[in-house]
Amino acid sequence: MSPQLPEAFFHALPKVELHCHLLGTVQRQTLTDWVRRVTTPAGAPLRDDEIEAFYTRGEKPVGVLRVLRSLEQQLMRHADDLARLTREYLAAAAAHHVRHAEFFWNPTGAVRDSGIAYRDGLVAIAEAMREAEREHGITSRLVPAIDREGTPAEALEMVQWVVQHRRGFEDVVAGIGIDYRETDRPPELFADAYALARQHGLRTTAHAGEFGCPWTHVRTAVDELHVDRVDHGYTIVDALNDPATAAPARALVRRCADRGIVFTVVPTNSYYLRTLPKGRWARDHPIRFMPGLGLAVHPNTDDPTLHLVTPTQAWRKMHTDFGFDAAALRTFTLNGVAGAWVDEATKARWRADWGGEFDALLVGCSAAGGS
Repeated sequence: MSPQLPEAFFHALPKVELHCHLLGTVQRQTLTDWVRRVTTPAGAPLRDDEIEAFYTRGEKPVGVLRVLRSLEQQLMRHADDLARLTREYLAAAAAHHVRHAEFFWNPTGAVRDSGIAYRDGLVAIAEAMREAEREHGITSRLVPAIDREGTPAEALEMVQWVVQHRRGFEDVVAGIGIDYRETDRPPELFADAYALARQHGLRTTAHAGEFGCPWTHVRTAVDELHVDRVDHGYTIVDALNDPATAAPARALVRRCADRGIVFTVVPTNSYYLRTLPKGRWARDHPIRFMPGLGLAVHPNTDDPTLHLVTPTQAWRKMHTDFGFDAAALRTFTLNGVAGAWVDEATKARWRADWGGEFDALLVGCSAAGGS
């Protein structure tokens, strides 16, 4: 068995991040500042111990949706808040050699709950993105995401905002996604919104098949929403293990492999940490099996501060927890390039440059004896 690659290797890897939620990057000091500013004589909206709990990730971590909703509904009130999140996230990502990041933002929640108009939020986020490129060399794209807990009409309205305000922001917004609770919110509810996005040349991705939902959500996202990427997609593996669904699931896997659809996976997904036995968590996790099926996977942080994970650690877990070797990691790096919403000339340059960097890092590790 080859020695494990060192932490320094994973830190230095050139990376893209394709699956990260802006609100899930909130730093503890930022959250504390926002709680303090809205404190009233009746008390603070969140107690200190609740803030502490948001940043505690034990063996059986809790979900993060409650944190994201608290931000939207209670704490964020200004476009500058979105700019602060963006600046802090991109600076932190760049420190881990993320060269390009594509991150989700829920405009419906911003408008409905935070009182921040779409264009105001877009302008603030875009300026922070451009500032990060100047100061840290990291490029980025914003992915406005449908709030799937909302109505199909709200989803359509959100895409209309994106289309109406895209002029001048073509280098900022390349496509749309969908996030929040998947349970009882199948992708087909939002087919009209996705069709409108495609009609206007926007790229598309969708959270589908994360956990506890039919594997057919992935099939719908691929075959009916015609997504360019799939976020999570783990339930495909469950379907392959069920004789009643194995045949159609295999057919879906072949279509995804043939089309080169990138699956943006999350090694620190809280559901699997909560539900799989500690001794079998990494052995049974669907991520472990997806590359062997021919699926193009790429690891991401999802909600980095709330998952207590950095890009370096997410990549390292693919090696130390799931057992993928250097050749697989190199493939995952190139999968990220393939899945990025940038022009083909940029992708070609990244493939050449980053492939060379990866190989040089690996040679360096070998020369140092893998320690």
